[in-house]
Amino acid sequence: MELRRVVVTGLGALTPIGNTKDEYWDALVAGKSGAAPITYFDTEKFKTKFACELKNFVATDFIDRKLASRMDRFTQYAMVASDEAIADAKLDLDSVDKLRVGVIWGAGIGGLETFQDEVLNYAKGDGSPRFNPFFIPKMIADIAPGNISIKHGFMGPNYTTVSACASSANAMIDALNYIRLGYCDVVVTGGSEAAVTIAGMGGFNAMHALSTRNESPETASRPFDATRDGFVLGEGAGAIILEDYEHAKARGAKMYAEVLGGGLSSDAYHMTAPHPDGIGVIAVMRNCLENAGLKPEDVDHINTHGTSTPLGDVAELKAITEVFGEHAKNIAINSTKSMTGHLLGAAGAIESIAAILAMEHGIVPPTINHTVVDENIDSELNLTLNKAQKRDVKVAMSNTFGFGGHNACVLFKKLD
Repeated sequence: MELRRVVVTGLGALTPIGNTKDEYWDALVAGKSGAAPITYFDTEKFKTKFACELKNFVATDFIDRKLASRMDRFTQYAMVASDEAIADAKLDLDSVDKLRVGVIWGAGIGGLETFQDEVLNYAKGDGSPRFNPFFIPKMIADIAPGNISIKHGFMGPNYTTVSACASSANAMIDALNYIRLGYCDVVVTGGSEAAVTIAGMGGFNAMHALSTRNESPETASRPFDATRDGFVLGEGAGAIILEDYEHAKARGAKMYAEVLGGGLSSDAYHMTAPHPDGIGVIAVMRNCLENAGLKPEDVDHINTHGTSTPLGDVAELKAITEVFGEHAKNIAINSTKSMTGHLLGAAGAIESIAAILAMEHGIVPPTINHTVVDENIDSELNLTLNKAQKRDVKVAMSNTFGFGGHNACVLFKKLD
């Protein structure tokens, strides 16, 4: 069976540094940090008092007030980003075969704030189970793609992938394969997350996963720097329209890039820590290259998982050196989490968008906040430190890894 080619025809981004894909891209190139003190709740007793929240976002500017009240923030974000991507793709919703349009979405946690608020309200009461009738449909992780499909009438495959921080990359790989195998013509994919909550911050603090650099939030996310002390929690959504190449060509669609392949693997090592030698990460990148039919020397750019954790950054870069050998020194490597923070289940989507736009514009965004060299990291690697670099990127890779040892990797190619 001959696999169909798959291309990217639409992008939508709602991030801590920009509420559209264009705002997001401009902020990435400028090296803008999205970290700031938390405004959603009182952080006085929290170890970490900052995060990468969305700025100037009002859901009812985009969604009917009544409908918005029936959605957790992670679903609101999904609706706004997917609407931008669908508009960007210029899909004619009146003529497209909606039975062949799917929505495959990623969310690592789902409606955490809804769950938190309902339980807190119950605890304050007299013990009577007076829960909101929309509690369950607001909270479940699969409701975001459900709402997207309901709005547009898309009747193809519809579900959510949950693999912690690898969720939206998993969703993209599933979407790629549905189109490759001929089951869909178009898939709306990506991911969203809204975990900047009492429960989210408290839980990650309890794990000692978050940076506690409260005196300087904007410099707290510092991947590859020797003084890094944990990740910065972010929120938002990224949406990508994947489409059969011939379908896109027939309607004269703009094609941002071709999706050449995707790889998956498991560390099979620890609930939260990566294997120190990066064994699972080595496997996922090799799986992805094989799936795409590429050699290591074909890759120009890698948007790393790069969360700014002491163990994770070193393990990933060791794995890159193992997979790419001497060519690793020729690759423009970066971590856009230095600016956006870590969007958990949405990370793979917004970072893939960054990689795709790097190919389109010939610019690799920087890894900001690097001041102290880590002796455990090869100094000959080009980590795109502190300043964007002009680069003709023909092939870009995006890495995403999740708690539980879930690894996902996606490869994109610039179209001639």
